[in-house]
Amino acid sequence: MQVDLSAQSAAAGGSRTLQCYLAKPAGTGPFPGLVLIHEGFGLDYIMRRHAHRLAVAGYLTLAVGVESDDSASGCLVSTMRSLASGTGRAFADIVTARSWLRRDDRCTGNVGVIGFCLGGGFALLGTTDGLDAASANYGDLPDELEDACPVLANYGHDDQTLPGAAAKLETVPIMLDLENEIREAARPAFINDVAVVPRSPIPLTRILGIKPNPAAAPKTWQRIEDHFAERLR
Repeated sequence: MQVDLSAQSAAAGGSRTLQCYLAKPAGTGPFPGLVLIHEGFGLDYIMRRHAHRLAVAGYLTLAVGVESDDSASGCLVSTMRSLASGTGRAFADIVTARSWLRRDDRCTGNVGVIGFCLGGGFALLGTTDGLDAASANYGDLPDELEDACPVLANYGHDDQTLPGAAAKLETVPIMLDLENEIREAARPAFINDVAVVPRSPIPLTRILGIKPNPAAAPKTWQRIEDHFAERLR
């Protein structure tokens, strides 16, 4: 179901228009909560499918459209600047989503974050901001991050969009206190179940290999579910 958090996010210095998508588990709850942060292609049907998958696993999942304001103008500059600086509107949106989940009667109060690609970078940088667990999937690695919550990181060795990221994971446990590190022989978007539909005319699937990897995806999703089950339940 659609959730409009525009008033809350604007009051917190976030997006003036913040559209989110809520996927609820079966039953009455309460359930642990998850903030889902989407890829650079926005809060599309693939991200909604991920939200429903996590809801089936037992998490009240709120997919937050951190590009809501940028999408209205057809430009992602503000969102990218926020990720590069580690501050700004998109982070206020994520905090708004987290706070909304914690206040909801259907949530236990335990809230984690999961992000994909662009959202993976936001998830890593948001791990110090009052969250209980995180899963970052092929997102930009920060230089350092202190006092992070437990993080599960999933990256592909063959990811041309993040050259050297898999090798850099050798030092990430020191920087991020990662409890797990996963480096699949895959490329970006490898845990999606259907191919992405890029906004750009550039054939990303052919040039960068952005596509699902049915061999790697099930193992990675199981790790994600195990990670959150241990940390949020």
